Amino acid sequence: MKYGMQLLPELHDLSPVPVYIRAHHLLTSGNGVAELKWSSSNVFSLDANGRPVYDFTITDQTFDEYKKAGVRPFVELGFMPKNLAATVPGINEYQVHYPRETMAGASNNPPKDYAMWGELIRKFVEHLVERYGREQVSTWYFEVWNEPDIGYWHGTPAQYFKLYDYAVAGVRAALPNAMVGGPASTGPNSEKAGTFLYSFLQHCQNDKSAANGTPIPLDFISFHPKGQPSFVEGHVRMGIMNELDATEAGFRIVARYPKYIHLPIILSEADPEGCAACSMKTNPANSYRNSPLYATYTAVMIKALFELQDRSKVNLAGMLSWSFEFENGGFFEGFRTLATRGVDQPILNVFRMAGLLLGERVMTSSTGQIPLDEMMKNGVRQAPDVDAMATEAAHEAAVMLWNYHDDDLPAPSAEVQVTIKGIPAEVEKVLLEHYRIDDTYSNSYTVWKRMGSPQTPTPEQYAQMKAAGRLELLSSPEWLDVSNGKVTIATSLPRQATSLMHLKW
Repeated sequence: MKYGMQLLPELHDLSPVPVYIRAHHLLTSGNGVAELKWSSSNVFSLDANGRPVYDFTITDQTFDEYKKAGVRPFVELGFMPKNLAATVPGINEYQVHYPRETMAGASNNPPKDYAMWGELIRKFVEHLVERYGREQVSTWYFEVWNEPDIGYWHGTPAQYFKLYDYAVAGVRAALPNAMVGGPASTGPNSEKAGTFLYSFLQHCQNDKSAANGTPIPLDFISFHPKGQPSFVEGHVRMGIMNELDATEAGFRIVARYPKYIHLPIILSEADPEGCAACSMKTNPANSYRNSPLYATYTAVMIKALFELQDRSKVNLAGMLSWSFEFENGGFFEGFRTLATRGVDQPILNVFRMAGLLLGERVMTSSTGQIPLDEMMKNGVRQAPDVDAMATEAAHEAAVMLWNYHDDDLPAPSAEVQVTIKGIPAEVEKVLLEHYRIDDTYSNSYTVWKRMGSPQTPTPEQYAQMKAAGRLELLSSPEWLDVSNGKVTIATSLPRQATSLMHLKW
């Protein structure tokens, strides 16, 4: 769709390493017209004689756009085609329309024929290889289903494990070196979700494939940690400790398996909360999504997730923002989006900042830091977290710093001094590029509100909003003198603001 096609190349351009895109409903039956919490592709049906018919017209359009934009698919294998869905008592509809529970229909049922399911996956991947080339498809990830520990799966855990076995066997039959994994379960800090993830790893380690009796492939592990914001006394209060707790629980489970501890872990949904399609009209706490708070929360989480990885000695390979395009809605409705009708939101700029964190992580310390253990126990509810993460690469360094608090309330700015040490002795000057996300900079939402929140902006207003959605410099680039291998930079950092100081020499 129009704005989605605009966004994909922007996502490609924000990072020097490949950006992956994950979508639900790649195998769901239907006409391809998107609705809230629903889409379809109609890849599979049965003819009058019960023989499979495959049609990749719609998925070709989707994957062709990925290729055109230069992004890579993170292929989620789901959901169940209508003609392949088993009968489940009490489920009489295939598609359930929002605001009813959209995952309550038969599109989330197990298959009535697991061999036919496995063959659908084989045919799908075979088609992808033929269309996009073995070399390219070998760089993609294939994840089986989405959140099978809750209502997205209308079967037992054992039935999901069987679904996984047949799916990965089908993928590998078409592409023997494909990267396959799962289970894309929900936050493992709940007993049910933690047990599901543990049982899945047990299955992969100890059982033989239901599809072919061979060892079960597992190339990456995925699960979904989420935060829990609330609306308290007229303001948003973020629940950062919930996302941290879920992540640590998942890492602890993986770390119990010597066979899997070094496998890539991909947090295939890592977000401040769960319902991307719930706007702030239905949940006022979701108003955080339009503001710099979302960006600053994400900056804090990026550092914290890597610190949790370091503690657990696991391999965190990536984290995905579970965000959408709502093409036909209004501006800034409070859905979880990276852009609204083609206008980039502040959250997208923190990912642009992250794309400048090149090379290796280096140690940071801050007198304003909230220790990770405290953050996991109580969140950031007293003093703010004024902290940073930093990287070093050849002839450059970058520092991302923030002033974060769970409570989105007015507060004084933090006066910060940033000292970067260890610059090579022969370097006399460094070039500083200082980027900022706050109420004034890199913030299309503030500009839109200043205009009077128009839902039909003039072309001039739209152009202003587009410009305000880009990542902005706080000041002009400047050359700084280096003294004894270090520079010190002073800045005033507002509450819920994020800066990126990029130094080059």
